[in-house]
Amino acid sequence: MDELKRKFGEKSREVHIKLRSLVKSEGNKVLDQVTLGQIHGGMRGVKSMIWETSNLDAHEGIKFRGYNIPQLRAELPRLNGSDEPLPEGLFWLMMVGEIPTKEQVTWLADEWERRSKLPDYVFRTIDALPVDAHPMTQFCVGINSLQSESVFGRRYAEGLAKKDYWDATYEDAMNLIAKLPHLAAYIYRRCFYDGNQIAPANSLDWGGNFAHMLGKEDEGFKDFLRLYLTVHADHEGGNASAHTTHLVGSTLSDAYRSFAAGMNALAGPLHGLANQEVIKWIFEMLEDLGTESPSSHQIADFVKKTLNAGKIIPGYGHAVLREPDPRFTAQMKFAERNLQDSNIVRVVWQLLDVVPPILQSLGKVKNPWPNVDAHSGAILVHFGLNEFTYYTVLFGVSRALGVLASLCWSRAIGFPLERPKSVTSEWIFEQMKEN
Repeated sequence: MDELKRKFGEKSREVHIKLRSLVKSEGNKVLDQVTLGQIHGGMRGVKSMIWETSNLDAHEGIKFRGYNIPQLRAELPRLNGSDEPLPEGLFWLMMVGEIPTKEQVTWLADEWERRSKLPDYVFRTIDALPVDAHPMTQFCVGINSLQSESVFGRRYAEGLAKKDYWDATYEDAMNLIAKLPHLAAYIYRRCFYDGNQIAPANSLDWGGNFAHMLGKEDEGFKDFLRLYLTVHADHEGGNASAHTTHLVGSTLSDAYRSFAAGMNALAGPLHGLANQEVIKWIFEMLEDLGTESPSSHQIADFVKKTLNAGKIIPGYGHAVLREPDPRFTAQMKFAERNLQDSNIVRVVWQLLDVVPPILQSLGKVKNPWPNVDAHSGAILVHFGLNEFTYYTVLFGVSRALGVLASLCWSRAIGFPLERPKSVTSEWIFEQMKEN
């Protein structure tokens, strides 16, 4: 048994025993209450699930096992000469709660390389789709096609004991994460480069090899992609893609079916699709203004024009955060070090100066600050990845790290089938009369 699997088994067993004992003795203890607004508003803020790998604070932002993003950038292993952490290290941290050594991260990168080969039938399945099918559609189809490789599915059919669910799920998670960069890169080259594919470079790390297969050999892009894959990896369990993966996983669907379901949620305009909406809006603004170097006054006028048309400013605001998104800040610091001469990046910085005061002046915006989507598109454009419809696939490859680590924990702790209680509007009206 490999070291990561052994450590995960030990730590998850300890948590499982402790939680089971607590639920048995204190299961009727009231920890929170639900308001009418929360029932009507998509369960916003209702504490109703356990998510081990990360926690989102409205003011401090995302923390992975207690580490914020600046701490991750400082403490996670990185390649020699790189300023950005390796996402392999974050996966290790989310799995067992420990910052890994460089040797452990090297082992994980090699292990994912060993598991990374895609079966030929996956390529044939993707090729059966129209070339102009949305990249996220192709991505979800490819993930589902891999389901026949599921270790959990095969062992469950053979009579897998419940105590070993986590073991088979770990194998599925490792195999799926290993294969995602090649699947995602195949879709990119198929859609935008006439199917001219680039073979994997097995000597590279997970993120570096992904960049190579995309056809982006710039070392700066490889470093940014490592950062991107790290900061997008998880955002606690309540967001749509994470919750969907958790919900479907609670039925004992394997990692492939659960993750594919989560990716269909990520593709929604109110979730992961937002990153392409940001850069699309920025280019619409530049075209409307007739310049690639607008003044702050010009930007302010276009922002007000957008708002007066009843539209939102994409990339600003967040369902939970009430401060600037630390994931935005991490990308901004990368750009400040490496991309100060980029026109499109400077426009993003101008927006940061212009947009929040305008939103604050409206008097009803809870969070006028930029979120993670506000910066990533501009950096991707700078490095030549201009195909906006593909951006959510990048997000999806990253999000696999968090949701699949959490799926392993769900199996290890033995969470039951998720089944919240719904109510009718008539019930609500009657309750309000009585109260």
